[in-house]
Amino acid sequence: GFIFQVASFQGVAVRSLSTSSPHDHPEHGRLVYKGNLAKTVLGVKFFSYSTSIFNLFMMPYIMLKSGIGVESLLVQGAFYGLIGIFTFVTPVTLHLLTKGYVIRLYYKDEVDTYTAITYNAILAEKATVFHQKDVKIPDISKMFTTFYAKTKSMLVNPTLFPNPQDYNHLMGYDKSSIFKFEDLEAVKEAD
Repeated sequence: GFIFQVASFQGVAVRSLSTSSPHDHPEHGRLVYKGNLAKTVLGVKFFSYSTSIFNLFMMPYIMLKSGIGVESLLVQGAFYGLIGIFTFVTPVTLHLLTKGYVIRLYYKDEVDTYTAITYNAILAEKATVFHQKDVKIPDISKMFTTFYAKTKSMLVNPTLFPNPQDYNHLMGYDKSSIFKFEDLEAVKEAD
């Protein structure tokens, strides 16, 4: 019964979190991107957190029933270590991997600023505002990073931009100067 309750509670939480906030935020500008894995990321993180909380509550009970508490310190240490990995390392790792996943991205034309909505550690939506000039593309392609906004890594799926021009502008691909100034000088000198 407990696992079923967790699963049904998770479904309710995910639904209420995703339906309670409409995506129209005129203060952020126009919506240019919507991540299609937002519910999945939220669901997985929520499940991981609820499992960790369950483990924390069950640990003393398991220790008492199994008699491990009476055994050697080595066995006790190994048991706590194993439970600790599942309880703390998994949610922390999940958060580190998904913290840059952009749920929605808004753009304000008049000031050339973006607002990226991501999930924070406590599964609440967090807004990060940055200018197009703050966008840096990593030299080597990284698994969970499309670009850096100042120092924060952000992950978007280029194919989910309804208007490809919005993606090009975000990444700075639409800059008119294809050649650097030095390259232009070199061409002039060659002529």
